[in-house]
Amino acid sequence: SPPLSPSLSTKGRNENFSLLSEAVQPVRNMGIHVKRWCFLALVASSAYLLRDSFDPATLANARVLVTGASTGIGEEIAYHYARAGAELVLTARREHALQEVKRRCLELGAKNVSLVVADMASHNAREPVVAEALSALGGLDYLVLNHIGWTPFKMWDGDVNHTRWLMEVNFLSYIHLATSALPYLAQSKGSIIVLSSLTAKNPIPYTTSYAASKFALEGFFSSLRHELIMQNNPVSITLCILGLIDTQSAMEKIKDKITLPAYPASDAALAVVSAGAGRQREMYYPWYVGPLCFFRDWFPQYRDWIIQSMYHHSSQEEKENP
Repeated sequence: SPPLSPSLSTKGRNENFSLLSEAVQPVRNMGIHVKRWCFLALVASSAYLLRDSFDPATLANARVLVTGASTGIGEEIAYHYARAGAELVLTARREHALQEVKRRCLELGAKNVSLVVADMASHNAREPVVAEALSALGGLDYLVLNHIGWTPFKMWDGDVNHTRWLMEVNFLSYIHLATSALPYLAQSKGSIIVLSSLTAKNPIPYTTSYAASKFALEGFFSSLRHELIMQNNPVSITLCILGLIDTQSAMEKIKDKITLPAYPASDAALAVVSAGAGRQREMYYPWYVGPLCFFRDWFPQYRDWIIQSMYHHSSQEEKENP
């Protein structure tokens, strides 16, 4: 048969392209719909997570043990429970600072406030804290684990002994306290509230030992939550994932090293108390922490670049000042 003319050949290609476009169009439309529904789901999820249904009146007469309550976020957590009319047991290492927090809590409306001076680095100090709290309160509704060991904000220098000590304070003491309190929390259908960090989800520079302890908390208490549900144990576990908070210790450590804005400790504490009262699985504060956790695995290289770009760092400076 005679060859096709150029015009007929072009016409055939155009018809094939048109048929292909018609076949692909439903797929494109489906993709648009999927993206649209994903966007709506993201908006709905954000609205759900950001909803404010917390009623402080639900905490009136609640029996609460707060660790690390002498300063920073722990101090502010104690004040929020006090305003709600809770009964408090506060623990930390510094008795004088605890006495000041107690005085303020009573002024704000706490039903009563008891103090336990204890060093969470000591294995023998932990069970007595729970025992004294139970004796003072007659039971326990909320165990708020907030204490933290001091650690420098600098690059890893090989200090394994410090990391071992920090794991005792930031991780093992949390397990010890939670284990001691768990039977009594089960009786009251109470809650464990664990103060964690963005570094438990997204590792950042200068926090090697600290991040290790927070990752450990994330693993242990997330696994324990599964087990409690499987055992029909009514105790809830709330992990509070916090970003940079403007506590004095944090501000001193990050000075001249990071550009990330810090957020108020009082607001962070209110978010913690609210999440615990609502028995939430996880709480994120401030606003940017949730998205960073949700999207951490999507673009890891860009994520790392963004994190590192927030730091003031000189390689030569680190060599000269180890």
